[in-house]
Amino acid sequence: RYVAKLDPGSAIDLAGLPLDDRAAYEIFKTGNTSAVFQFESRGMRDLLTRAKPDRFEDIVALVALYRPGPMDLIPDYVDRKHGRQKVEYLDPRLVPILGPTYGVMVYQEQVMQIAQVIGGYSLGGADLLRRAMGKKKPEEMAKHRTIFVEGAGGKGVSAEVATELFDHMEKFAGYGFNKSHSAAYAVVAYQTAYFKAHYPAAFMAANLSTVMDDTDKVRDLIEDCKALGLKVLPPDINAGHWRFEPVDPKTIRYGLGGIKGTGRGAIEAILAARAAGGPYTDLFDLAARVDKHVINRRVVEALVRAGALDRLLDDRATLLATVGRAIEAAQHEAASAGQASLFGAPDGARRHVEYVKASRWSTRDQLSNEKMALGYYFSGHLFTEYAEEARRLAPTRLVEVKQARDLVKLVGVIVATRSQNTRRGRMGVVVLDDGTAQLEL
Repeated sequence: RYVAKLDPGSAIDLAGLPLDDRAAYEIFKTGNTSAVFQFESRGMRDLLTRAKPDRFEDIVALVALYRPGPMDLIPDYVDRKHGRQKVEYLDPRLVPILGPTYGVMVYQEQVMQIAQVIGGYSLGGADLLRRAMGKKKPEEMAKHRTIFVEGAGGKGVSAEVATELFDHMEKFAGYGFNKSHSAAYAVVAYQTAYFKAHYPAAFMAANLSTVMDDTDKVRDLIEDCKALGLKVLPPDINAGHWRFEPVDPKTIRYGLGGIKGTGRGAIEAILAARAAGGPYTDLFDLAARVDKHVINRRVVEALVRAGALDRLLDDRATLLATVGRAIEAAQHEAASAGQASLFGAPDGARRHVEYVKASRWSTRDQLSNEKMALGYYFSGHLFTEYAEEARRLAPTRLVEVKQARDLVKLVGVIVATRSQNTRRGRMGVVVLDDGTAQLEL
């Protein structure tokens, strides 16, 4: 539905997407796969930058290989793909079976094909062999080894080569993955990469909407949007909707549903009143037009803290100080209107109410309030104020910290603390944030 919004009247047939799209493979090659199905983890993204997949078969293979056990085969797969390691086959009849994976056994189906082509098994018998290898029963394996070597001998394969091949099959089959499953996963992975490459705003808006209750995921995806060159507009009571929405191919509007302390009922009531009466003119107009049984002071204050009312008045401190007065005025107006109707008198004009002036927030105050409403700093970062001086003391950014146990000076804002019991006593844990990443210490 998001793609259709950008190009009205067009429709995309998922089954008809070309599987050789260069832009989609660029997403994989560069490891730019946050929100791409099956390829989101840091380890998988590192693997992608090494493997540099450029065909659909590579995507299928990487899904199957990136699991405990098969991971040992990844270096061989990558080196053979890029010509750093020679591809050799124990028998030329293995070429059509193992050729697509550069001579590396990746799928259970390959084990079954080898059993059929080299060992003389029927497909049903080959499936029984696959199951036996997975269970690793010694007596059953000894029986199948004899059957395989004898069947291979009947096809002109020496006992020595057949035994070596069976050893490879036996070692692999215990942790092999079905190609049928891997291919199905790869199709969805490719489709998501295709959308990320060609419809980035719509794709990222949809993903942000899916995780908007998870602050950490929202923050990570927002950072990914910036890396993609996408602009994420702040929440806006007069322009936003419940979900994150693509405004144009390079711009996303923050979803009002991502503001903590509001709730879907309240947001939908605000949107319904906006649709019926047009954009809100000020805080008092908002309080007067929305159903008082749905929206309360807590909801409006959350909207103010998030910056969703900035277009009504560019002073969040004053807005926040006036919320109570605006709601009281709206309730008084509603009561007065009801009284006037009861006695047949015409409704009076809305009484004039002034904003409660307050000192403008500092950057620190604004960001702290944003964090209350959104779960993180949206318009900036507390660290920015001290970054220049702090970097002279500790130049390493948190995003650059690797798993190596080198001694390094770190600096950032403490955004969370907790304590836990250990065998050596009570230990304090802090989460440090410098705007590039968060690190638990």
